[in-house]
Amino acid sequence: MTAITHAFTRIDRIGSWSADLPLRLFLAWEFFESGWEKFTGYNWFGHLQSNLPFPFSALPAELNWQLSMWAELVLPVLLLLGLGTRLASAGLMVVTVVAIAAVHWPAQWSGLGELAQGYAITDQGFGNFKLPVIYLVALLPLLLQGAGRLSLDHWLRARLAARG
Repeated sequence: MTAITHAFTRIDRIGSWSADLPLRLFLAWEFFESGWEKFTGYNWFGHLQSNLPFPFSALPAELNWQLSMWAELVLPVLLLLGLGTRLASAGLMVVTVVAIAAVHWPAQWSGLGELAQGYAITDQGFGNFKLPVIYLVALLPLLLQGAGRLSLDHWLRARLAARG
């Protein structure tokens, strides 16, 4: 076994336990921070109610604010713990898609070239959906694979299997 093979074998063992952990920490921080801003701020959803996709457009702005705020406070804690990771990831993906539609998507665009200008962090009149897309991409492995071995999901599964 070469030194490189040996090193990668060790990294593989570590990765099997914790490869998802940086994603969970990053996403938990980002979404919780957004939820905390809502919790300590004022409800500005009334200004964008007409931009929300169905079925959220049919709900009162105050309810949408509460749904978004609590999803961004509770689901990141679940991600952090690795508890209900797939469900938490799916919920945060819904929040993110709604945010893209309501806030980050350009109001008007006439072609793919113009739409591509919205793939940016700051809005220069073409939208700013880059960061939410990054969040969706980061959430996807957690949705598809779950939290991995360093999680409450894994611990609970192991306990249930030992009983069964």
